[in-house]
Amino acid sequence: MTPGVEGAPAGADGTPAASGTDPVGSRLAGYDAVVYDLDGTLVELAVDWDAVADDVLDAYAERALIPPSEELWDLLGAADDYGIRAEVEAAIAGHERPGARESARLPLGDRLTGTAAGADAGSHPPAGVCSLNCEEACRIAVETHGLDDALVSDAIVGRDTVETRKPDPASLLAAIDRIGAAP
Repeated sequence: MTPGVEGAPAGADGTPAASGTDPVGSRLAGYDAVVYDLDGTLVELAVDWDAVADDVLDAYAERALIPPSEELWDLLGAADDYGIRAEVEAAIAGHERPGARESARLPLGDRLTGTAAGADAGSHPPAGVCSLNCEEACRIAVETHGLDDALVSDAIVGRDTVETRKPDPASLLAAIDRIGAAP
């Protein structure tokens, strides 16, 4: 079996994704592991991404650096070259952590917590998270919304957990490895 990546509109067999009260566990029972994206899949972080980009641009300006772009993820990607990775990460995480505390659990998160606690608990494979958000914000959101029991704690991988970040596959592979599954 292969790990599944949740968040896509259709299941691995091409059937429509679960909706309403369909049990997540029974639909995924054939997989060895599942890795979920966090923001927009299990929860919706309460983050004003334009404000985050402004704060990151301020980090460049405070050091009299001309930013390579006004796009947040481009600014993060260039931060190492400019020697301000820690400052940029701090600016982004400074919004993500409170946004995780104030986040809303989405329907898939509702179903996942219900599966972990309910009759389908044994049918859901071990699960993790692979996110572009910082790991601490991921953990805050998971705890805030009671997703702890549905996920393997060590398999919560954020952009700062491994050397590279999404869409590089290293973070996804790290989550799969930490679950104990093979890609």
